Amino acid sequence: MKDKLLIAAKNIQEKAYAPYSNFKVGAAILTADGNIYTGANVENAAYPQAQCAEASAIGAMIAGGESKIAEVMVYADGENECTPCGGCRQRIREFAGDKVSIHVAGDGVVRNTYSLAELLPHSFGPEHLK
Repeated sequence: MKDKLLIAAKNIQEKAYAPYSNFKVGAAILTADGNIYTGANVENAAYPQAQCAEASAIGAMIAGGESKIAEVMVYADGENECTPCGGCRQRIREFAGDKVSIHVAGDGVVRNTYSLAELLPHSFGPEHLK
């Protein structure tokens, strides 16, 4: 399944709208039901209004009627790993447990895999509000 996520994230990365940074990111989410949803980053001339690829993919997942993330792939080219930003880590946490794998990829290969707990230790989630 990781290969399918890699291909999906790479393909959507090509559609990113990044005219200001020229840093295109794609994300693919595998849901508990086995479906894949993708998203790309979308920049805006008013920089704080940009949307990350992970947020776009989560929006597509919700629009598709699902809310349980099983696995995530983030794809960006360059020499450094592109892990989700802090805000996206929290967005993923809303729909995923600590053990969910988050793969970071670029230049056609998966570079590393982290659990959500590694990227967002001691996180605050929906269960804290019950």
